[in-house]
Amino acid sequence: MSSCGPKMKMDPALHRTQKPEWIKVRLPNNPEFWSTKSLITDLKLVTVCEEAQCPNRWECWSQKTATFMIAGEKCTRACGFCAVKTAKPDALETDEPQRVAEATRRMGLRHVVITAVARDDLRDGGADHFKQTIEAVREACPGIIIEVLVPDFNDRDWALQLVMDARPHIFNHNIETVERLTPLVRSRAQYQRSLTVLKKAKAMVDGKVATKSGIMLGLGERKEEVIRALDDLRAHDVTVLTLGQYLRPTPKHLPVVEFIRPEMFDEYKQIALEKGFRHVASGPLVRSSYHAAEFRPELDVLEAIEADLRAAKGIELGPEHLPLPAIKPEFEKAIA
Repeated sequence: MSSCGPKMKMDPALHRTQKPEWIKVRLPNNPEFWSTKSLITDLKLVTVCEEAQCPNRWECWSQKTATFMIAGEKCTRACGFCAVKTAKPDALETDEPQRVAEATRRMGLRHVVITAVARDDLRDGGADHFKQTIEAVREACPGIIIEVLVPDFNDRDWALQLVMDARPHIFNHNIETVERLTPLVRSRAQYQRSLTVLKKAKAMVDGKVATKSGIMLGLGERKEEVIRALDDLRAHDVTVLTLGQYLRPTPKHLPVVEFIRPEMFDEYKQIALEKGFRHVASGPLVRSSYHAAEFRPELDVLEAIEADLRAAKGIELGPEHLPLPAIKPEFEKAIA
C-alpha cells in the first residue's frame, strides 16, 4: 500500500481553500510543550497529536497531556480524512507498553489517552497490545484515568473483550461521520458496526465504563443527518461526544466541503445535551482527545472498576486508591 494518501472519492472542486477567521491555531510558546516533545522523542514514542497533525497539540502538551499512539505509525486502512501513513506495518514492539507507562509517569498525567492505528494484519487487531499498555500504565500510575480510542477490531468480540478485561475508564470509538458518508470517508469501516462495537464494549463490563464517540463536520453532511447520528449514538448508550471541523491534511485527502460556523457547533452541543449526552466538546478545533481530562466518569463507575481490579488481586479497596475527582472550574479559578 502506498503512503501517499487515499484515492479521492469526492469531487476535489468541492474543497474550500480559504480558511475562515475562526480557524486559528496559536504557536507553542510554553516550555512545557518543548519538554514534553523531548520526552516523547527520548522514549521513542509516537503520539497521534503529531501523526494526525492535530491543531491542538501545542495546547495539550503545554498542559502535560498527550495521546499515545501504539502499535506503530503505519495503518492498514486508508481513510479519506486521516493523515496517518498507510503502509505495511512493522512488528509490534514488545517494550512499548512499558515506554508509554514511563512517559505517563514522568509527565505526571492524571488522564492518559491510548490509541492505535488499525492493525488488520494482526489476528486480534492489536487488542492484546492495548491490554498490555493499559495494564502497564495502571501499574506505573495508580489512580490515573485511562481512556482508549480504538479501531473496530473487525467486530471480533473476543478481541474487544481483551481490551475491556483491562478495564479502561473511558472507551472511545469514533463513528467519524454520518451514515450516508461513511463509505466515502472511512476505509473498510461500517457505520452500524461502529455503533455495535460501542454498545458491546459497555455490555462486556456490565455498564461500568463511559463510552465516547466523535464526528467530524464539514464533509457535506446535512443537519438532519448529524441529528440522526446523535440519536443513533444515544440509542447505543454513548454518553460522551466530540464534534469538530474536518481539516484536510493534504490535497490528496477528502475536500473540506464546508466550514461550520462556531454558532452551529454551539447549537449542536445544546441539541446533544438535550438528548442526554453527559459531556459534549463541540467546536471547530475540537478533536477526539481535546481537553479529555475535563470529563471524568461517574464516581460509581470509577469505584466499580477499581473494586473489580482489586478483587481480582484479592486486595481490599481503600479510598486512597480511587482516582481523584475532577476540579470544578470555579474552584480552579479560586486556586489560581
